[in-house]
Amino acid sequence: MSQPTIVLVHGAFADASSWAPVVRRLLERGYDVRAAAGPNRSLVGDAAYIRSVIEQIDGPVVLVGHSYGGAVIGIAGAAQNVVALVYAEGYVLEEGETIAQLQGRFPDSPLVPNLVFSPFPLGDSTGTDVSVKIDAFPEIFAIGVDPETARILAASQRPLAASVFEEPAPVAAWKTTPSWGIVSAGDRTINPDVERFGYERAGFRSVTELDAPHLSMYTHPEEVTQVILTAVAAVTEAD
Repeated sequence: MSQPTIVLVHGAFADASSWAPVVRRLLERGYDVRAAAGPNRSLVGDAAYIRSVIEQIDGPVVLVGHSYGGAVIGIAGAAQNVVALVYAEGYVLEEGETIAQLQGRFPDSPLVPNLVFSPFPLGDSTGTDVSVKIDAFPEIFAIGVDPETARILAASQRPLAASVFEEPAPVAAWKTTPSWGIVSAGDRTINPDVERFGYERAGFRSVTELDAPHLSMYTHPEEVTQVILTAVAAVTEAD
């Protein structure tokens, strides 16, 4: 197999730049990398957009998703050129399951009381955006991140449409694609048990648990990079 392109998918309340510390490390090692900009408007729609990005890449792809991006790659990863999936603090949905159903199995994280719901125009109707309270963002979503960077992330967060929590996943790509997972034991955005449960249920090849917060790509970028490269090596050597 030729060296795969690594496609990184961000989660809610973030954008593609959230992967910057990992992108830099992968580029320094000579890998072809794409940090895709997900719309955060619809689970199925976001996955379709990411899949369109993947399918325009010539050659194999290792697809990486953070947080909500995990739910996205579980659908987009059905693209034929995806050879591995890596979940970083990610939701692993079963076919027909919603994020709300998966998350509802476990106690809420500290994020829940710090969410803000705002209307936005949606054709002839109104949708609801979800974001994180600006003042709470550094200690809930970006704990462990440099305080000045956390303030910038809070001010530039990308909201998520509330409707995504109730959208069932039409496919579970991890059933046919080798997968790896990262759990952040100090995650205050997603209950780490949600991550552990999803990875165990899916029978991932390997799960790495970090003593890290939600944004492990900022606080532990080298460790996250190494998990991605483990997946790359495994599927490249297996060919």
